[in-house]
Amino acid sequence: MKLITSLIGISALGVVTLALAQEETASPAPEDRSSTTVEETPTPAPKATTATTPPEQRAAQKKEKPAAPAATQKPARLPQSPSSAAAAPSKKTGVEATLKDNENRWEASYAAHDSSVAQSLVASDFNGVYWDGRVMGKAGVISEIKKDKDTYKSAVNEKFAVHSYGPGVAVVVGTAHEKGTTKDGKPFDRTFRFTDTWVQRGGQWQCVASQVMKIKG
Repeated sequence: MKLITSLIGISALGVVTLALAQEETASPAPEDRSSTTVEETPTPAPKATTATTPPEQRAAQKKEKPAAPAATQKPARLPQSPSSAAAAPSKKTGVEATLKDNENRWEASYAAHDSSVAQSLVASDFNGVYWDGRVMGKAGVISEIKKDKDTYKSAVNEKFAVHSYGPGVAVVVGTAHEKGTTKDGKPFDRTFRFTDTWVQRGGQWQCVASQVMKIKG
């Protein structure tokens, strides 16, 4: 009987011991729990999403051309400076003023009986037709001035038209009006229309041809 009781006690002790051993195995020590590494599942990177663009917008984007870089763009065209814009008219005005001054001096020289003006303005190869139909050269023009005995109250040019034909060539069409008395004391009031051809030689304008016609007096 005592033997049976001892065996039962040993068996019960073994069961208790086994149960305790299983409990210790199932429950890890606090140190083991704290040192347990928890692997975190990495968050997957967001996939690149392609924006859905309507077909109309995609077509408009294709038509649009990118702006040219600043370095390749042509510079804005600068406006002409006033000096360069007025260069051509000023040159033309200068020619007109010079030739009108020459014509006025030439006409006034008749009233003053001063042949030196014609000497400087008339070319050595000049050819002209006088108002009475005579053809004369430079010597004939100077001779007419010297032998003229009329007394002039006025001798002026009234109208001018200057026509340029390239650099250094121009034609002047004008009207000269003269008043005074002849050597016989008779008053005169006469008007001439002339066409003078001028050529610039060595920086000086010279008359190379002339046609004169009396239209009054």
